[in-house]
Amino acid sequence: MTPPQSPSSSLQATTQPSPVLVLVVPLFNEATLIARTLPQILQQVRADVQSRTPGAQVLLLAIDDGSRDDTRSVLHDLALHDAAIRFAGFTRNFGKEAAIHAGLRLAVDRFNADVVVVIDGDLQHPPQLVGAMWAHWCDGHRVVEAVKRSRGDEGALRRMAAGLFYDAFSRASGLSLSQDTDFKLLDRSAVQAVLQLGERSRFFRGIVRWLGLGGARVEFDVAPRAGGASGWSLSGLAGYAWRNVTAFSSAPLRIVSLLGAFGLLLGVVLAIKALWDKLSGHALDGFSTVILLQIIFSSLVLISLGIIGSYIARIYDEIKQRPHYVLHPDDEAPPR
Repeated sequence: MTPPQSPSSSLQATTQPSPVLVLVVPLFNEATLIARTLPQILQQVRADVQSRTPGAQVLLLAIDDGSRDDTRSVLHDLALHDAAIRFAGFTRNFGKEAAIHAGLRLAVDRFNADVVVVIDGDLQHPPQLVGAMWAHWCDGHRVVEAVKRSRGDEGALRRMAAGLFYDAFSRASGLSLSQDTDFKLLDRSAVQAVLQLGERSRFFRGIVRWLGLGGARVEFDVAPRAGGASGWSLSGLAGYAWRNVTAFSSAPLRIVSLLGAFGLLLGVVLAIKALWDKLSGHALDGFSTVILLQIIFSSLVLISLGIIGSYIARIYDEIKQRPHYVLHPDDEAPPR
């Protein structure tokens, strides 16, 4: 017969600590927005989460990616007025991927997060969706991904560029990221799995998909920015897309072999034509064919060297083993 438990031991067995949700918000030159948007995000998420899980703690961790405006001072003021708003900053601009990586690391190591949600600070990721993502986590899902149902007021050129990138990435890596975003919920075990991958060329969306942790998906329509314009130029997006493709797949290296095969085939065709013209007496004087061949093959060689150079650059970055980011010295102190 099982001995009866004392009231204190029974209470200890059933009482569990309240879960901690940390909202990770990467920021770069957003001083004009965040004084209004960050409290709004925190208030909305806190209300939705605590309505389902009373006692749950919600923190907002802003990562200043080396902003050159007053973003840091605005974050300092917000943190003084609300203890649930925390921030950390980089010594310079390391990029959004580094900001996400730092946010995940600090969320679990410094704030002991049970759940982390990566969300933008310009309200294009609707904070009211976090409540539904939290509900999926409560139902047992380790990862909840928010995917775009529509791309909002995005221009036609950007839509086409995004479609080309997702198609190229899917073909090269075998991982489908169509309409995917950085707006994701990960539980502590999923965050630790992401952090265990040590590569320097990080792509958060691709890493989560590569891990294959499954989970739920929720759809949303991209809202207009709360103000200002996106800091991403088309050239910046093109470079970002190329880095991500080369970081996740060696398929572009096979293009070099295809270009070589194409050049060989073209050379054979031109050689046959030149021999036929010679034998039939229709050969023309001049260097047109030679010049054409030089242009074609020189272009193929340079394209091939560029592709190979991209992978050499990836290797160079990896073997240096530099940290993903450097925190501002003022942010090295432990949290309040």
